[in-house]
Amino acid sequence: MDQKSQGSQQQAGSWGQESDTPPDPKRWIALAVILTAAFMDMLDVTIVNVAVPSVREDLSAGYSAIQWITAGYQLAFALLLISGGRFGDIFGRKKVFMLGTAGFTLASLLSGISTSPGMLVGSRILQGVFAAIIVPQILSIIHVTFQGKERVKAFAMFGSISGFAAVAGLCFGGLLVQADVFGLGWRAIFLVNLPIGIGALLVGSRKINESRNPQALKPDFVGMGLATLGLLMLLFPLTQGREEGWPVWGWVSMGLAAPVLAAFVWHQHRKTARDDSPLMPVRLFKSRVFSAGLSVQIAFNVASGVWFLAWTLYLQVGLGWTPMHAGLTALPFCIGAFSGAASSMTVFVPRIGRGVLALGAGLIIVALGTYGLLADHYGRELHSWQMILPLLVFGFGFGLIASPIPRLVLTAVPWQDAGSASGLINTAQQLGAAIGTALASVAFFGILSNHAATSADTTMDQLRQRLTAAQVAPERLDPLIADFKACSVAAAVQKDPSEVPDACRALASEPKAAAAFAEAGQTATSDNFGTAFRVSLGAVMGLAAVAGLLGFLLPKKKKEEEQAKAAW
Repeated sequence: MDQKSQGSQQQAGSWGQESDTPPDPKRWIALAVILTAAFMDMLDVTIVNVAVPSVREDLSAGYSAIQWITAGYQLAFALLLISGGRFGDIFGRKKVFMLGTAGFTLASLLSGISTSPGMLVGSRILQGVFAAIIVPQILSIIHVTFQGKERVKAFAMFGSISGFAAVAGLCFGGLLVQADVFGLGWRAIFLVNLPIGIGALLVGSRKINESRNPQALKPDFVGMGLATLGLLMLLFPLTQGREEGWPVWGWVSMGLAAPVLAAFVWHQHRKTARDDSPLMPVRLFKSRVFSAGLSVQIAFNVASGVWFLAWTLYLQVGLGWTPMHAGLTALPFCIGAFSGAASSMTVFVPRIGRGVLALGAGLIIVALGTYGLLADHYGRELHSWQMILPLLVFGFGFGLIASPIPRLVLTAVPWQDAGSASGLINTAQQLGAAIGTALASVAFFGILSNHAATSADTTMDQLRQRLTAAQVAPERLDPLIADFKACSVAAAVQKDPSEVPDACRALASEPKAAAAFAEAGQTATSDNFGTAFRVSLGAVMGLAAVAGLLGFLLPKKKKEEEQAKAAW
């Protein structure tokens, strides 16, 4: 047997069993490089949320553009994750990783220098594309570089870094925006990726070894096209529908998404039977454990998408807080999430197994229920210190669920399918977040529109008193109050937040009432956003409950895990 064939066999064998090849002495440096890239990718999933109000103001971005700045990244990330792994198998994992890191760094630069909402949306989608190329290579490189307990440790580190980055984006993004480094403002959250990406490229080129699957087949372009088309037909109308006034084409598109996705599944079965090279290994879904685990991942990340968008808008627009104030307020959540993620794998999973998901869901429901009561009771007077306990408990519950899902699912998957299963778990994570962001946008802004008049009514007595104190003529009171209510409703339903509705221009006819209108406007906005936020909390609590209940379909004990594997 020649040396090349022998090397290929060893490499291919490393996916199914332990190799006799001595461990790579550079493996831990290589791990540090790829985990740095993972941190960069996952950070950008959430870091933009805290910068949304600043981006909206600076670029005069409409609500639809704001939604696509977040959802576009997540959607592109989700759609191409599995395909990205296939590219690495064919062309070389190091090569594809380096290409993805270079592309992501360039896309971050384009995001940071964007001069229009359209340019930023396009750059964010490009970021998502390259993130989807990077992440599967990270999983694959870990798999072929490490063995035994070292492999388990490396995968655990990847899971911890991914969770840390997602939470860190929410917690520290506001601090970065508020710090206004070099006068960059919100642009710093993207430009910070440049030194990280360049450093990963320089070190990775010397420390990461090349590997590929010698038996890899061609990419499934038909599957990629059907999956992308079906998901876009579903998500684009959800994100764009409000902007367009919910046209007929949007409902038709969402209705036709189901048969397109069904055609994708049919094609995957056909591709499997023909040459066993589908984009998505459909045999994985024959396992109840895997299907349930994927459902838990989707439900939990839909909830996360709803939470991150709604909470950011509530703090920065509803309460009028600065990005730094919002970022500091998020610290208890970060601390709780870190603690929950760490103790989940070391304390709770060894003792209660899948029950950790139900425990996490229960803590989330209690914490967010308390948070909703506080927000309703205190309104605009709600302070950061009053949120500490519910955010700490919520974060802990969040970490208990987020950290163990991949491990609980993969324990019941045959080793030879671990790579595909990992890709699908990451796909479910990003797709769930994209769906959650889209649904949150529809529900949140819809509630703002529908509740605007009621919120304005709550300020009428206060406004009348302040107008009287400002010595406004009695005969002008009722017309001005009516104009204020019309202005509040128009502002809530407008598509471009940078424009002043015509209904608000009438208020300028009484300059001495400006302070009264400003105060009443802030009160009405706070009430309106508070209502939308509390409804969003209810949705997050419900989805968390679903995730916790679905977790009982996962293996309870080690014996059940082995039985699930044997069933294959």
